[in-house]
Amino acid sequence: MNGVHDLGGMHGLGRVEVERNEPVFHADWEKVVFTISYTTGSFYNSDEFRHSIERMNSVHYLASRYYEHWLCGIELLLIEKGVISKQELDEKTARFKQGLGAIPRREDHNLTEKVLQIIKKGDSSRRDVSREPNFKVGEAVRAKNINPTGHTRLPRYVRGKAGTIAQIYGAFVLPDTNAHGLGENPQHVYSVRFDGRELWGETSERGEVLYVDLWESYLDYP
Repeated sequence: MNGVHDLGGMHGLGRVEVERNEPVFHADWEKVVFTISYTTGSFYNSDEFRHSIERMNSVHYLASRYYEHWLCGIELLLIEKGVISKQELDEKTARFKQGLGAIPRREDHNLTEKVLQIIKKGDSSRRDVSREPNFKVGEAVRAKNINPTGHTRLPRYVRGKAGTIAQIYGAFVLPDTNAHGLGENPQHVYSVRFDGRELWGETSERGEVLYVDLWESYLDYP
């Protein structure tokens, strides 16, 4: 879907300010949200999670911090999945604001170990498929110029742009369907090399190139 979350390649947003010695978390509540995301992950997949954040109100999205995006997405998914109700969430939030509640502590060593392993090693969406890739390394391709209403990992700034296959990674779950309960539908994923001038015209620096990982259905021949 097209939304304010898709900021890659856009002009006029100013330079990216890199915080020196940036901490992993800026506040204790961010640690809590990070933990919640992994302990509730059995109720949704990573593509559903990304899509839930994309559905945030645009003004709220731009005015809020990174882990607030996570929290809003988790709340939306848990309500949609029927794990909690909006009323329950509002009531519990009100009690915390009034200092009337405390987060209960529960020891679950098996869950803790499982979460730690996912954090350390990741949870790959790579899948085995029998069919060969449609495109070859060095082959010229063009990213499709599409504007889907659902979730996609095809950035707006490469749509309709020509590039070259630089690497073939293998097959991975297709986010466009996995985010909507339509199956994993694994496809080959490619690293596509785009010339900066192709993406940004004369404003691009000389010799600038960008590599973007794209699923097979995002690509076509020039």
